[in-house]
Amino acid sequence: MPVKAVLALGSNLGASEDTLAQAVADLAAHEKIEITRVSPVAITAPVGGPAGQPDYTNMVIEIAVAMRPFMLLEYCQSIEEKHHRTREVRWGPRTLDIDIIDIASLEMDDPDLTLPHPRAAERAFVLEPWARMDPAAELMGSSVRELADVAPDAEGIREFRPAPVVCA
Repeated sequence: MPVKAVLALGSNLGASEDTLAQAVADLAAHEKIEITRVSPVAITAPVGGPAGQPDYTNMVIEIAVAMRPFMLLEYCQSIEEKHHRTREVRWGPRTLDIDIIDIASLEMDDPDLTLPHPRAAERAFVLEPWARMDPAAELMGSSVRELADVAPDAEGIREFRPAPVVCA
């Protein structure tokens, strides 16, 4: 039985908007994943990591998924690898990052996967696109819209662009 999950996608190396659109298509291509909502694309200042990074291109998607959390994590990581993601510097520049933000309000704390995402409630680059995609969304009982309004990095959102066209 599929459950609702929210994923955050980001990129700041290469053709970022094209990479995000292709990553959404890669997710949609899996037989156990259905894309149900797609946020607009946010252009944002980097948060953390080394100084001098290019701006990020960020978006959030909602999916219906019929796989266990670790299987979804593995699939998301395979898509990152397909797009040449490397993990050399924490919060460093990347071609693609796919974070699992929430899966059916599941709470878990594992070294490989913590749900909900431990920093999502304070990241405007996740919260603002999510709130624009789903104004009624909640994260751990709090309004995503209200969390976005008070997020420390809210001033780092530079602009919004239309959501990518999703082709599986």
